[in-house]
Amino acid sequence: MNIDGNDIKKTNGIQKAAIFLMAMGEEFTASFFKKTDQNTIKKIGKHMSKISYIPADVLNSVMNEFLRSYESDKAIGLSGKIFLKQVADKSLGESPVKEVVKAIERENENTPFAELAYLSAESIINIFKGEHPQTVALVLSSLPQDKAAEVLSQLSDEQKADIAYRILNIGEVNDDVIRDLDEILKKEITEIGAGSKRKFDGIEALASILNEVSGKTEELVMQHIEKEDGMLAQKIRQKMFIFEDLVKVDDKSFREILKNVANEVVVRAMKTASEEMKQKIFSNLSERAANMLKEDFEVLGPVRLREVEENQQELIRVAKKLESEGKIVLAGKGKDDVFV
Repeated sequence: MNIDGNDIKKTNGIQKAAIFLMAMGEEFTASFFKKTDQNTIKKIGKHMSKISYIPADVLNSVMNEFLRSYESDKAIGLSGKIFLKQVADKSLGESPVKEVVKAIERENENTPFAELAYLSAESIINIFKGEHPQTVALVLSSLPQDKAAEVLSQLSDEQKADIAYRILNIGEVNDDVIRDLDEILKKEITEIGAGSKRKFDGIEALASILNEVSGKTEELVMQHIEKEDGMLAQKIRQKMFIFEDLVKVDDKSFREILKNVANEVVVRAMKTASEEMKQKIFSNLSERAANMLKEDFEVLGPVRLREVEENQQELIRVAKKLESEGKIVLAGKGKDDVFV
């Protein structure tokens, strides 16, 4: 499902919540789901799974609406902008909400070309078509470095060299020129409208979020989606990375995961693990460490299923964090990467 910028006024509260939570990321959404009633979770999950594109103006509108409503509550002693920035700072890697926060901050400072900062590189390049290379150089020199680098890397080799040289030689530019150019680009952004979109994989996002919640919540959402669309539910399940999928991780990566998890977490996570998983764990420890873990596991008493699931999720969280940092490669359920 593509969210159309022209339909933002028709978007209901549940749909806005789905957009907002997808932008905020897995950890925030999983925490939100833990404190939300089951009926709301089902409705939001259903909308999430069907989202594929969200225009930048829609994403920005939803974020700004959240900020306005947050700041209007006098009983809350925290600025909405500060709150949103704090959440963004805790997000792993680059995320849409980080870019939106940056864009909102720039808008408040009246920074030229602020609207470009949260568009995709493809959309920015599309806007640049027909513009003089000197104009492109001026705009890129005004954008955040990471965004400018992303755009520059996607230009042709000839354009890269030309524009990079022009950036070096920009020198002083009259403020009136920058303001005029800013106004022109704003009009172009408005004209291309729906062309400025951010790609969202709703299936991937929901699968990642469901990996973070309890088994009960996961099953509740999946049963609801399965009744509505069995094929969609199947696609979501294929994308989900579960604890037992760690068996498929290569030994070097698996050892890196174990190094970053406390022994007591591993012991409790093993409570419902398959024999294959247990063997995977023991075989990737030193003989001494494996023997100590076996002893701890043997004396472990009854553990609540919820606690077992939480510890298994901790292993998955660590694995995903290490993958996002480029330290390991995950090849589990829903992954079709082939290495030769």
